[in-house]
Amino acid sequence: MNKNTDLLSLDDMKNAAEGFNGAIKHTPTSHAITLSKMTGADVYIKYENRQFTASFKERGALNKLLNLDDSQKQKGVIAASAGNHAQGVAYHGSRLGIPTTIAMPLGTPFVKIRNTEDLGATVIQVGERFDETAEAALKIAKQKSLTVVHPFDDIHVMTGQGTIALELLKDVPELEMIIVPVGGGGLIAGIATAAKAINPNIKIVGVQSERFPSLYRALNGEDYVPLGSTLAEGIAVKTIGKKTYEVCRKLVDDVLLVSEEEIEMALGLLLTIEKTVSEGAGACPLAALIRYPDYFKNKKVGLILTGGNIDTRLLASILMRSLVRDGRITRLRIELPDIPGALSIISSIIGNKGGNIIDVSHHRLFTELPAKETYSNITLETRDAKHLQDILDELREEGFVVSVNRNIDM
Repeated sequence: MNKNTDLLSLDDMKNAAEGFNGAIKHTPTSHAITLSKMTGADVYIKYENRQFTASFKERGALNKLLNLDDSQKQKGVIAASAGNHAQGVAYHGSRLGIPTTIAMPLGTPFVKIRNTEDLGATVIQVGERFDETAEAALKIAKQKSLTVVHPFDDIHVMTGQGTIALELLKDVPELEMIIVPVGGGGLIAGIATAAKAINPNIKIVGVQSERFPSLYRALNGEDYVPLGSTLAEGIAVKTIGKKTYEVCRKLVDDVLLVSEEEIEMALGLLLTIEKTVSEGAGACPLAALIRYPDYFKNKKVGLILTGGNIDTRLLASILMRSLVRDGRITRLRIELPDIPGALSIISSIIGNKGGNIIDVSHHRLFTELPAKETYSNITLETRDAKHLQDILDELREEGFVVSVNRNIDM
C-alpha cells in the first residue's frame, strides 16, 4: 500500500481478502423473497452476523493486525471498544499471537468484559464516557509503545471492511444498490471504494439512526444535537472519521435516516421472517427499505446485516412489542359489575372466539369506579388484528365497556 496517500484501492482489498487465508468467513448472501414482496425491492442480505464473533468488525481488525511489522506485533496493540471491535481485535490478536489490550469504559457490563477476556485480551477499564476511554487508550499506547487499532478511521481497517463488497458482488454481480449502516464510516468507505471500482454505476446508500446522524450531519453542515440513546448502538457515533469522511463525500450517493420504531420493526422482521438474529445497527438497512419504499422500488438491493450481538433481554422485549403492534397480544381493560360470574362470562366470550388469555388481574379496591363496579386487566393473545376486533365487538355487544391498552410491560 502507498503510505503517502489516504486513498483506498481495490487491489489492496483483493490482497486483504487473500491474506485472510480462511480466517474470515465468506459469509452467505441470501435472496430475501418475502421481504422483497413486502418492500417492492429485489432484496439480497449479506449475513455478516455469521462471522465467528458475529460481526463484520473482524475484517478490519484482522487486516490491521496483518499489516503490523514484527516489532509492532511483538509489543502488541490496544483498542478502545466495548463491543464488536473489541472482540474482533481480541480474537484475531490471540489467534496470531499478538498481545491485545482493550480499553473499556468503567460502566461496561461484566458479560462484555468476560467475553473479551475469554478471547484472549487484557481488559482495562478507564473513563466514565467512551471519549474518555479512547483518550486514555492513546495515552496507554504511548506509554507502553502499543499500536492503536482504531475502530474505523484507519486505512487498513477500511480496507478490511471493503472485502465485504468483493464477496457480495461476486455472489450477486447485478446489484444496483447497496445499503450500508454508518457509524464512524469505516464500513461504508471500504464498501463504496470496492463496489464503485467494480461497478461505477452502483449506488451506495448509507443509513443512520436519526439520533446519531454523524455522516448526514457532516455532509449537510449540521451540528451534533443529543437526542438520547438508540437501538443501533453499534453505529451510535457522534462524529464521522476524518479519513472515512474524505472517502464518503466522494463515493457515497446518499445517506438516509431511520427512526427507533423503524429499527425495532426491522429487527422483528429479520427474526420472524429471515430467522436470523440482528443487532440494531444490522437492521438499519431493512429499516431504510421500510421507511423509503419508493426510493428502492424495483431495484436490486443488497443489505449489509453487520452483526448479531444483541442483549437477549432486549431482543425478547422487541419480539413481544412486535406481537403487540401486530395485534397478536393486547391488554384489555374491561369494566364489569362486581357480581359472581361476570369474569366467567368474559372468559367464555374470549374462549368461544378462539382467543387465549395470558394473564388476568382483577381490581376492586384501587379504582375510580363506583363501589358496585370493578374492572379487570386481561392480556390476550389473538391470531391477528382482525381476530382481536371480532372479540372486542362481541364483548361490547354483551354490554361490557372495553378499552385497549397496547403499552404492555412484558
